[in-house]
Amino acid sequence: MSETTEVIASSKAPLAELIEEQERIFVERQPKSGELTARARRSLAGGTTSSWQMARPQTVWISHGSGSKIYDVDDNEYVDLHGGYGVGLVGHGHPALVRALSERAPLGTHFAQPTDDAIIVAEELARRFDQPLWRFTNSGTESTLDAFHLMRCATGRDVVLKVEGCYHGHHDSAMVSVANEADEIGPVERPRSPQAGSGLPVATTDLTWIVHYNDLEIVERLLVGNPGRIAGMILEPIMMNAGIIGPQDGYLAGLKDLLHRHGALLTFDEVKTGLTVGPGGATRRLGVTPDLVTLAKAIGGGVPCGAIGGSEAVMGLIVEREYEQVGTFNGNPLTMAACRAVLTEILDEDAHARVESVREHMQRGVEAIIEEYGLDAHVMAFGAKGCVTFSAEPISNYRGFLEIDGDLSHLHCLVQHNGGVFLPPWGKSEQWTLSIQHTSEDAQLFVDNFRSFAQALQH
Repeated sequence: MSETTEVIASSKAPLAELIEEQERIFVERQPKSGELTARARRSLAGGTTSSWQMARPQTVWISHGSGSKIYDVDDNEYVDLHGGYGVGLVGHGHPALVRALSERAPLGTHFAQPTDDAIIVAEELARRFDQPLWRFTNSGTESTLDAFHLMRCATGRDVVLKVEGCYHGHHDSAMVSVANEADEIGPVERPRSPQAGSGLPVATTDLTWIVHYNDLEIVERLLVGNPGRIAGMILEPIMMNAGIIGPQDGYLAGLKDLLHRHGALLTFDEVKTGLTVGPGGATRRLGVTPDLVTLAKAIGGGVPCGAIGGSEAVMGLIVEREYEQVGTFNGNPLTMAACRAVLTEILDEDAHARVESVREHMQRGVEAIIEEYGLDAHVMAFGAKGCVTFSAEPISNYRGFLEIDGDLSHLHCLVQHNGGVFLPPWGKSEQWTLSIQHTSEDAQLFVDNFRSFAQALQH
């Protein structure tokens, strides 16, 4: 029995005391991570390489990964369910990916000219997502930035609708109503467009209007009340970054129809859902094809990557040079080699079926514990993605998400981490990502840790 399990099993303390104890264990297990953070603060802003890594109780520095596991600099082993925020669908060190990069690198790592791998990747994405034309980027942020631009270019309109609480990258137009607090977002019937950070020009963010997920009425009201102003709407077809929230029956198809009736376009941001929820992302899984699809994360197997695909009508604007989709590193040879390996050698239908099997093992185990201990919680999962939402009933939008107790999610993350399972450090906001290299034993460790967590709450 680990120190974490012993503390959890015997504790009758209030939630705050449980969190304090688990944070103490967390920090004591990782002295080298603490030392590296202190050193990094002298040269890295905030002591990390991304503000999202400045997580409580301290940043974890990673040494290496292998298969379904990662190892920190203190030699602690973890089942990796963090997955690099959704990147790690193929796991670590997959032989096909290693071979693809090793064979490509000696031939040249950058030309700012295309290699034939780009054609193969585009053909495979076209097959999976039912979009005929593609271009490449280097991140999800770049992909969604192009989507905003293309919707505006195609329609000659400036305003883009965005779902409250969704993150679509950190360019100006997308940094609106992302993780804002209740006092910032306005009344339910007329949500505001609060900036989601500093350094953003109001003139730009005011052109992003906010609607609720799973709500067609508010979209129709804005379209009818503002004829000829709205270029389109971007959304995650399965809402992420608020745990996971699924679309209600008819919502996505109704949204597409509604937007098209008013001359506006629909973009699916599949940066997180693309490949992770199935071979053709949410587009194929849910049976609704938008005008544009944005991808990144899992398609590259761990290298910087991104893509945008769409209809001939919209992507034809690039063909005709009406929209200049550019980037020095677009279609980089290393990225294209990695994407080709991921799409044509690794993530076939059988691989996705194995992921679903492991996820079902985790989901069934956690749901049984929720029922056994009478927890106000439920599991939301699609493909490799899943989360435990600490609410008795499913939630339908960001406002429901705000009502969830974040301390429970934080304690759960700490218990999993100290028990050898690495989850994203943002509690209720994030979700797990399984890889094709995870096993039923990995899933069972997550379930066992969840039981320890449930036991600690029985006081």
